[in-house]
Amino acid sequence: MGDPPKPGRDIGALLALMAALRTAKTGCPWDLEQSFATIAPYTIEEAYEVADAIERGDLKGLQDELGDLLLQVVFHARMAEEAGKFDFADVVQAITEKLVRRHPHVFGDARDLNPDEVKVLWSKIKADERRGKNERRTLDGVPLALPALARALKLQDKAAKVGFDWEKKSDVEAKVAEELAELAAAADAAAAHEEIGDLLFALVNLARWLDVDPEGALRGANAKFERRFHAIEDALKIRGKTPAQSTLAEMDTLWNEAKKKER
Repeated sequence: MGDPPKPGRDIGALLALMAALRTAKTGCPWDLEQSFATIAPYTIEEAYEVADAIERGDLKGLQDELGDLLLQVVFHARMAEEAGKFDFADVVQAITEKLVRRHPHVFGDARDLNPDEVKVLWSKIKADERRGKNERRTLDGVPLALPALARALKLQDKAAKVGFDWEKKSDVEAKVAEELAELAAAADAAAAHEEIGDLLFALVNLARWLDVDPEGALRGANAKFERRFHAIEDALKIRGKTPAQSTLAEMDTLWNEAKKKER
């Protein structure tokens, strides 16, 4: 057995480590039994942990999480190399070619574009790429694995680009009100399930019209709820109590106090 791969700042060190982990007999038993399908959930999880570090303003944590996400790319590339399909270098080549192709305003003749013109050009180039992949229907290419809010936004964006959209924001607001009324009238759990979905979809549409990222907005609301509930628990602890030992009215008062402190 030779010397183990040494950690380093070069990407080659990470590729060598991954190759060692995936080497039959001498590698890691867990790593060796993995496949694209079993690793995919970890890839999604690591992407979320990157977003979480950014949300918290934790740059040291971001460094660590970006490393974990990079490992996912290296892991998938290694498995593809073992299958004789592509390797990490092919991944790098593909993304660098795509970046050059999608930035003719930087690397080509389409110069002096403003940000809105860049977005239009980017969309046109992506549409041309989709045609090359035989994506023939408007909504093709939106990954099923995306979070539901993010996927709803992308589906709506794609439909809007071919003219299937509301004429004005008030129409979207009316649709939200309509879906809320239908939810209130739902006769059973199955109907409520469907109407909740319709309401969420309509709210994503409203967020799109307001130029708000619904996924980011909900993450922010989650963080706010968590922060204020922690404040309730901290205040109750000083009183020698837990939330379970308190009344709703008492907790509601503490919630409002925490809300005032944030203003």
